[in-house]
Amino acid sequence: MEKPQFPDSDVKTVADLSGILRRRKWTILVPALGVFALSAIIAFAIPATYKSTTTILIEEQGIPREYVTANVTTFADQRLQSINQRIMSTTKLLEVIGRFRLYEDLKNKMTVDEIVEKMRRKDIVFNTISADVIDPRTGRPGQATIAFSVSYKGKNPETVQRVANELASLYLGENLKTREKASADTSKFMEDERADVKERMAALDAKIADYKQKHGDSLPELNQVNMQGLDQVEREMSRVEDQLRALKERESNLEQQLASVSPDSTNQERDSLRELRVRLIDLKSRFSDEYPDVIKTKASIKELEERLAATGKETQSTKPDNPAYITMSSQLAGIRTEIESVKRQVADLRKKRASYRQRVEAAPRVEEGYRGLLVERNNLQAKFEELNRKSMDAQVAYGMEKEQLGERFSIIDAARLPEKPDSPNIPAILLIGLVLGLGSGVGAAALKESTDDTVRDAGRLATDTGFPVLSGIPEIVTPGDVARRKSLRLRAAAGAACVLVAGVLVVHFFVMDLDVVWARLSRKLGI
Repeated sequence: MEKPQFPDSDVKTVADLSGILRRRKWTILVPALGVFALSAIIAFAIPATYKSTTTILIEEQGIPREYVTANVTTFADQRLQSINQRIMSTTKLLEVIGRFRLYEDLKNKMTVDEIVEKMRRKDIVFNTISADVIDPRTGRPGQATIAFSVSYKGKNPETVQRVANELASLYLGENLKTREKASADTSKFMEDERADVKERMAALDAKIADYKQKHGDSLPELNQVNMQGLDQVEREMSRVEDQLRALKERESNLEQQLASVSPDSTNQERDSLRELRVRLIDLKSRFSDEYPDVIKTKASIKELEERLAATGKETQSTKPDNPAYITMSSQLAGIRTEIESVKRQVADLRKKRASYRQRVEAAPRVEEGYRGLLVERNNLQAKFEELNRKSMDAQVAYGMEKEQLGERFSIIDAARLPEKPDSPNIPAILLIGLVLGLGSGVGAAALKESTDDTVRDAGRLATDTGFPVLSGIPEIVTPGDVARRKSLRLRAAAGAACVLVAGVLVVHFFVMDLDVVWARLSRKLGI
């Protein structure tokens, strides 16, 4: 007869479940107690860590912006990130570590860089607090950082509080130093630019003065004067030339009259000779030498000269005594003197006219160069006035920063002495250990129950085999069975003890040096 196959039985009633619990109680209790004990060891063996926090408010500048504009134009969150990078630098953190003698127990286990990295990444916590605000520069709503908090974690509550206050002081001081330096740099830059433009203006003024001295007569503002001067010189020359022509005509007339007047009033022959000469001059001016009257007059003059020469009267040197002759001679001499004076005036006027014409002709070229210098001067003047205004504003803003009336950080919640540890969270660890222990015990019991094919009652045996059960034999417990059960219990207790010892070793070699492992892992992974 073939042996029947017993199918796996399912838990259908509470009695079945209670039976399983009775059978597998040690299977459930041992893992549960072991995991819970391990979690308890871990919870109480992890060193207590305290945390102290300082909250800092970012306040707006005390003076309205329409009165004083700050030299610092960056937003608070941007400047805060920059300040945070400076404070979290290795130099600053080493100063804090040395001042408060931090991490003395890690100096033989970790390098200086690893200690600084642990402090920066794990022990210092920096958080910003944002809110919906209206940007005063653009008038648009948006998120803005209105406050931030800085925390420090450590093993000693008093040290934690002091370090947290020190970090807050670093943020406050760095903010003041950053704003004052930025304001001072802006003020100095504006002052240097203003001085540079002023120096360039002085050099350009000297250049304009040299240019005006070199082209003083041809400057644009004198163009109208030059044109008027040229016109006046032209009119004066016209008048003087007319005067010169009139004087020359008078000279010619006096010469003719003088030729017809005898200087000696008693010598008739000489008068006649003079009259003949005057007549000859008049005839020659109208006729040629072959004209009969000219020939006749020449003959009469020659005859009279020969007669005067024969008598010796021509060679006598006598002064003119004719009053008319003397008067006309004086007038002729005065006119000739006046003619020379007018000629000199004409020469001077011609020189003036040439000078004025040269000025007028050079005026467009001189005006172009002069206008370029004036445009450059005006641009420099406008730039100087703008820089002067900005320099004064920068100095006022610098004074505001020195008086600490600009945007500043103020502590609204100072670091307090922590009264209880921040970590570990013992209740949470114990609860997690309890849940994990029960889960591991139930899992082990379920696994063992699913692999057990034992039939434990007659009814189930009859149902599974289809044969009636004739009789049952009760369990016979021998002294050997009792000894084996005790041995199993002892082994279970020994196993739990081993688990506890292993947990203690894990805590000692892993949990206690977790900071070292984390620092090295962070450095290698670049976290």
